[in-house]
Amino acid sequence: MLNMAKFYPALTNALQQFIESQHIFFTATAPIEGRINVSPKGINSFRVLDHQTAAYLDLTGSGNETSAHLLENGRMTIMFCSFEGKPVILRLYGTGYVIRPCDDKWDALYPMFEPVPGTRQIVLLQIESVSTSCGGGVPLYDFVSDRDTLINWAAKKGKQGLEKYWKDNNQVSIDGLPSHSLI
Repeated sequence: MLNMAKFYPALTNALQQFIESQHIFFTATAPIEGRINVSPKGINSFRVLDHQTAAYLDLTGSGNETSAHLLENGRMTIMFCSFEGKPVILRLYGTGYVIRPCDDKWDALYPMFEPVPGTRQIVLLQIESVSTSCGGGVPLYDFVSDRDTLINWAAKKGKQGLEKYWKDNNQVSIDGLPSHSLI
């Protein structure tokens, strides 16, 4: 029997435990006008701060769409789905904020994460609602390991190389919105 969608005003302890057991999550943001962005994330970078607040360590990428969209309108959905065990899809809906190393909240948030080369910013989500749905169509996969490609690339670039990369590649979204990724 499939479970119907269920909505919650905040994360429950059981949903938080589900999140902690996942190896991958997906972020979705969109500008007021332009392309919708969905990004896969991993590398043990997600933290639940309380029942209505979560954050993840955002690493350097080929673009910085999430940051640009959040700076424009803040709308964000984060999705987890089980690839093993009981089928579940969990979505967190809310308002996202970009926290950079120069921001006041950085010093309180950053110690919650393992240091990772290529860290660009932290994305903080104020959760407005939560939903679960059946996940019966999500395939089963076995987790093998996190990839180290991005981390190794960032470590080789070093601080100055990353800052140049951000300047050259992460300042504007594909739709021309500013992302403010320079630290």
